[in-house]
Amino acid sequence: MVDPTAVPSVALLDGGAIPSIGFGVYKVDDESAETAVQTAIASGYRHVDTAEMYGNEAGVGRAVRASGVPRDELFVTTKVWNTHQGQDETLRAFDGSLDRLGLDRVDLYLIHWPAAANDRYVDTWRALGRLYEEGRATSIGVSNFQVPHLQRLVDETGVVPVVNQVERHPWLPQRSLMEFHATLGIVTSAWSPLGRGRLVAEPVLERIAHRHGVSVAQVLVRWNVQQGVVVLPKSVTPSRIAENIDVAGFELSVDDIDAIAELETGDRTGSHPDEVS
Repeated sequence: MVDPTAVPSVALLDGGAIPSIGFGVYKVDDESAETAVQTAIASGYRHVDTAEMYGNEAGVGRAVRASGVPRDELFVTTKVWNTHQGQDETLRAFDGSLDRLGLDRVDLYLIHWPAAANDRYVDTWRALGRLYEEGRATSIGVSNFQVPHLQRLVDETGVVPVVNQVERHPWLPQRSLMEFHATLGIVTSAWSPLGRGRLVAEPVLERIAHRHGVSVAQVLVRWNVQQGVVVLPKSVTPSRIAENIDVAGFELSVDDIDAIAELETGDRTGSHPDEVS
């Protein structure tokens, strides 16, 4: 088990903090998610990322409640799905998520996609603001938002998301988006940090991993952590779950970072935000 205190936290605009390594459960069924989250918490994770759309909030909640770890030491994120955007719909969707999780609050509630064609994300953001004011969502943010979406939220509501969770890995480092985040104090969170497993065969990453005596997955997690990015590796294999959080024992050099930068292609492994409605 990794000592949870060895995992750094990243400060949030609202005064809170988020553990820099979280456990993702996308495409994991409810029963498997319960088992995987139990394993993750036992391995030292204190941050779990789920979503309404994943269909596994109940399993995640069971694992959290049965973990024996005090609730205040765990950070739980979930998200509202596109079909439930809009002020009233979002509030109802949040109630459903909370019921499935079996919790009285979530630590971070996100808009899953802007779904800009539907033009409801600003009203949805206002609903998240209400949940924040009520204390049922300790922090609020977004996922898969691009600069125009973020700018519109701030212009029309005056409230800056504390987090934007986006696809991020060496093929898609999201440089310009991260620069914009920095101007507003938004924390970048990375989903698909391993490129859905496709990056593990990159020779550059294999050489770096061999030099440090670690796995390519550990290199990719460490790459994000060293840049102040919250990273969400996913696995249902206990040995890999434990391995992915165990990255405190090495540091990537400037040469390592420069070599990884050469891998940028702009390729995505998931959907472009403009294609999701």
